Amino acid sequence: MNTKLAYLIAFALLLMAPLVLYPVFLMKLLCFALFASAFNLILGFGGLLSFGHAAFFGGAAYITGHALKVWGLPTELGILIGALSSGVLGLAIGLLAIRRQGIYFAMITLAMAQMVYFFFISADFSGGENGLQGVPRGSFLGLVDLQNNTAMYYFVLGVFVLGYFLIARAVHSPFGQVLSAIRDNEARAKSLGYDVERYKLLAFVLSATIAGLAGATKTVVFQLASLTDAHWHMSGEVVLMTLLGGLGTIAGPAIGAGIIVTLQNTLASGPLSSWVPVVLGLIFVLCVLAFRRGVVGEIQALIRKSF
Repeated sequence: MNTKLAYLIAFALLLMAPLVLYPVFLMKLLCFALFASAFNLILGFGGLLSFGHAAFFGGAAYITGHALKVWGLPTELGILIGALSSGVLGLAIGLLAIRRQGIYFAMITLAMAQMVYFFFISADFSGGENGLQGVPRGSFLGLVDLQNNTAMYYFVLGVFVLGYFLIARAVHSPFGQVLSAIRDNEARAKSLGYDVERYKLLAFVLSATIAGLAGATKTVVFQLASLTDAHWHMSGEVVLMTLLGGLGTIAGPAIGAGIIVTLQNTLASGPLSSWVPVVLGLIFVLCVLAFRRGVVGEIQALIRKSF
């Protein structure tokens, strides 16, 4: 009951947020919150450390941008195509990587993501180092003009809620329970008759698809798909967001993403603008050394001790 109340309060605050804060900043925050939540599905609940999730985020960004700008598809359909393309890419990479564990899995995902990155540098449709610019926002169902930032915000909020609900539903389903069991003791899960590789692959594809949904939505918000979206730095940032918020918690990665995006926007316009990577690195070190359970994890631990 307390969890449901917390979600209702958070949703109410998100509904009122554009009255107080700049909608474009809020949309960026929601996109990265969804991205981090998708990544947490495989790292926090599946125990798989991927260094290649930028491939899905950036890949969907470019596909959606091309679908909207060149093919002239409706906004909803363009985002859906981008998300599904990331799911297909996740299936291809997952089939190669899922048979390995630990550092070998991480390096395979990183290598595949770099291949995707260099593809977008060389591809004719991507705009090279300039990125894919001038992506039209279009309208929602042909009725709501998404050029209006407030209308666009509520559209992005709807996408976030949908993606977040899918993740929460997957985690609390029998599938999510098996996935957590595999993370905790893979040998025991195998001995119980579970097809471990199939569960891991399904989680990886689902995570890639929702990460693609976040990347596709971000392209519509900023009307731009850039190489930054597919760079390995993006994969590193989503790891930091997940760890900072709370690995293996439902709400933690979204909160971690909110903290990182807020810091980036705040520091970018101040005297520390050129030191943003250093500040983020220090936060990462501090989190690993002192707050290993992340913000939400530490709060949950304090509540358990209190009661």
